[in-house]
Amino acid sequence: MKKISIGTWAYTIGPYAEHPVPWKDVCTKLKALGFDGVELGGFRPHPNPDDLPTREQRREVRDELRSLGLDWSGLAANLWSQHLIDSDDPAAYLAEFRKNLAFCQDLGIPAIRVDTVQPPTIFDQVEPETARRRVVETWKACAAEAADRGVRVTWEFEPGFAFNKPSDIVRIVDEVNNDNFGVLFDTCHGHMVAVHGARQPGRRETLPGGAVELARMLRGKINHLHLIDSDGTLHGDETSTHAPFGEGVIPFDSLLPELVRNNMGHDWWTIDLCFWPDAWPVTEKCKQAVDELNRKFGG
Repeated sequence: MKKISIGTWAYTIGPYAEHPVPWKDVCTKLKALGFDGVELGGFRPHPNPDDLPTREQRREVRDELRSLGLDWSGLAANLWSQHLIDSDDPAAYLAEFRKNLAFCQDLGIPAIRVDTVQPPTIFDQVEPETARRRVVETWKACAAEAADRGVRVTWEFEPGFAFNKPSDIVRIVDEVNNDNFGVLFDTCHGHMVAVHGARQPGRRETLPGGAVELARMLRGKINHLHLIDSDGTLHGDETSTHAPFGEGVIPFDSLLPELVRNNMGHDWWTIDLCFWPDAWPVTEKCKQAVDELNRKFGG
């Protein structure tokens, strides 16, 4: 059976930005609901490298979490102020990445999430081949440095960020070409990319087999999973709507058997309720839905 976590950013950004759920309340409730761990959104007001600058502070947070019987599945690093694509100098991005990498190491977090930071409209300013070269070369450095610290790097593709076509995703992970680097397959993003070609620049690239076909194309390249439904829409015309299970159209009975073919090197499945307006009250429902999927496909 898989271990189940949930992304804590669901309780701090978007609809929760003005009234975030306190960190200790999140941990206490998740334990009561039977979660095995949390996936940390590493930005305020939850634990983050800026508010916890010392190793002692970080290990106190780690020990408090583990005292509840919970653990970390990963870190969503706050890299969104950086310029990965429209700068030929990756120094600032790498410095921020290293700060978050050290944070992972101090807390015992096994994985760090990255994305391409900038929207697909960036290709109006930067030629795609130049953009791809910058992304690949920077992530090669990230993957190598993270491997030295025992932290896995996982790239979450999505409609809201550049390189959101199936062929782009496969090409980039192949070009980074590091066993410590892989794809974070979020099921709602997989659906919106493969079925709808959402926010893809130029000619849309969709797949007849939808998210299942995309997962098959990425077999052996996926090293992290986010599970959530999709109703086929975008949130704010930017990123995929993360609809609670049962409120969308994703064929989990055919998608999960393909996704579990990946040897990810760990046993975590992470629920992602990003930007869902009622994330806090529907968390229990989502945990129950994933528990059922776990019984069917997680063995």
